[in-house]
Amino acid sequence: MPFVRHFGFAAVASLACALAAPASAELLVHKDLSYDIARTMAEGAVADCKARGYGVSVVVVDRDGQTLIAMRGDKASPHTMENARRKAYTANSFKQTTKEYARKLNEGNPVIRQQITLPHVIAIPGGIPIKVGDEIIGAIGASGSPGVDDECVEAGIAKVADQLK
Repeated sequence: MPFVRHFGFAAVASLACALAAPASAELLVHKDLSYDIARTMAEGAVADCKARGYGVSVVVVDRDGQTLIAMRGDKASPHTMENARRKAYTANSFKQTTKEYARKLNEGNPVIRQQITLPHVIAIPGGIPIKVGDEIIGAIGASGSPGVDDECVEAGIAKVADQLK
């Protein structure tokens, strides 16, 4: 009888271990933005806006929404740094441009109306996700060039487009 009890316990223990372990446990592999790529994008966006006559702030966040680069250009207004950060954070968090996000808010989307009450979320154009293929690895936001923040950010992303593959 002790053999049966011991065997039964071992079988139950083995089964419990098998159920607890994932069937195919493996590490996640993904690309991340480097400091140099983030800096190049930010510098490109600031330069593009400056050429258009605007002083802007630009922020690049990583896949977790944490700031990698925060850059305030010459003549940028004080509020632009926070707005740029929030635009990048929002684009990264909701995996879409803030221009698209703002459009959904203006159309009365009830989910967006609730989301904008979250800390750091903003529905103003100027934030764009950074992608490698279909994977979003961060986002960039600019503030200070009314109506052309998106274009400045796109110019910054274009500076490193060959590395985002």
